[in-house]
Amino acid sequence: MKKYILAFATLALLLSCGKEQPKQEETPPEVTVCTDAPILMSSSAKPVLGTAGSIYVTRVSDGKVVDRIDLADLSGVTVRDDGQMIPKEQITSETVFNTFHDALYSGGRYRAVHYTPLRATDKGLEIKLHSGVLDYGTEYKVTVDAGVIQGLSNAWETTFKTRARPETTSELKVNPNGEGDFCTINGALKFASSLGKSEAVTILVAPGTYPEMLYLRDKENVTIKGTGKRSQSVIAYANNESYENGSGGALTAKPATGKKIGTSGGRALFLVENCNNLTLENLTIRNTFGELKGQAETIYFNSGSNAHRLNIENCELWSFQDTFLCKGLVYVHKSLIAGHCDYVWGYPKACLFEDCEIRSLADGYIVQARIQGAGDKGFVFLNCRLTAGSGVQDGKVYLARSGGDSNYYDNVTFIGCTMYPIISSQGWYNSPRPNPSMPNATSGWKEYGSKDSSGNPIYGHNSYGIYLTDDTAKAFSSKEAVLGI
Repeated sequence: MKKYILAFATLALLLSCGKEQPKQEETPPEVTVCTDAPILMSSSAKPVLGTAGSIYVTRVSDGKVVDRIDLADLSGVTVRDDGQMIPKEQITSETVFNTFHDALYSGGRYRAVHYTPLRATDKGLEIKLHSGVLDYGTEYKVTVDAGVIQGLSNAWETTFKTRARPETTSELKVNPNGEGDFCTINGALKFASSLGKSEAVTILVAPGTYPEMLYLRDKENVTIKGTGKRSQSVIAYANNESYENGSGGALTAKPATGKKIGTSGGRALFLVENCNNLTLENLTIRNTFGELKGQAETIYFNSGSNAHRLNIENCELWSFQDTFLCKGLVYVHKSLIAGHCDYVWGYPKACLFEDCEIRSLADGYIVQARIQGAGDKGFVFLNCRLTAGSGVQDGKVYLARSGGDSNYYDNVTFIGCTMYPIISSQGWYNSPRPNPSMPNATSGWKEYGSKDSSGNPIYGHNSYGIYLTDDTAKAFSSKEAVLGI
């Protein structure tokens, strides 16, 4: 039998198996792990998953099973080349919840999502337990049935103990190597949501890649901040309409295994519901679905009142279709937004992009606005650069297209923006026609001070958009004017 070692994060500290029978070593009592730490069952060769058996986690004090991963549920997923497990069939309200699904908890609600409980790597088998199943300062036992891994002929087990609850609540450290308060960002978000609604919390994210979907609900004054360059702290996971239907919703009770989910957690990587003063800083969020077709948001900032604030500072958001979906009052500063089709869209009262790069990765449309009030500012781009990824043809990208719904307004404004040759000479895509079809100084498609990549003024976009005057452009020419702050 191959030699296996169980470790948490990067700490090879628990046990090794002999050739015939597993031999347990005691975990040093001073060593503890995060409540969301992954388990690495190390191997000298990349393990091959079996098709039977389960992984159990029991609480040592009373023997209660707190988590289970059943290999029978592996039949419902496809394993991508990067190791992520994706559902073979779209998750809807009728989907039966199983152990290859997870329920992310925040603000009294649960977001049902697909997830990757097992990942075979050159280092061994990484086991990710379900969200929120472990308590602080508690000892647990892990049992792996023989059928979970090909070549493992005997059931195998070990024990571990989790760390105490973080003493400081105003600042939480996340590090995938286990040296922080949490190993995952979602673990820190769950903890933050357990505090007072208005209590300010800063989550410091160490450099590394975090393969997870996120959920935050009914929590104010949260900052998620990368501690290095924005390209170093990366949240990366694949989600899409073909995996989970809808823009996302939540449940009042945790779904029961073997029962219908009831509400899909939606296609966004990060779902935010009714959270005021959320700040994202020095981060990259990448929806790795990787195909041009299909809605695949990085973030859905859903403000039921359309009045909550989101601040994005020095970040990168990557997808293809529908990269960024928002409501509320949003400020995006010195950031990169990348996609190809309606990759900035939604229902905000006002969303300002200032000094940003808006990068088209293929032919398509930048904005689709569904603004609820004719006088609402909607999407405003101030001193931004409209650039292109490699291979994008000149003249094949439009500033905006309409959703064709007369209940919403196509309020989009470009002020002082540099437009690279990819932007169509028409500027605006007019089928279906926008609302209003004849724009004015407050409503519809507007621009002012547009220039090409050489700094030359741009005129001549079609009549579905209007060129503002020096006076009418002032209402869109500063953060204070657009957002009132």
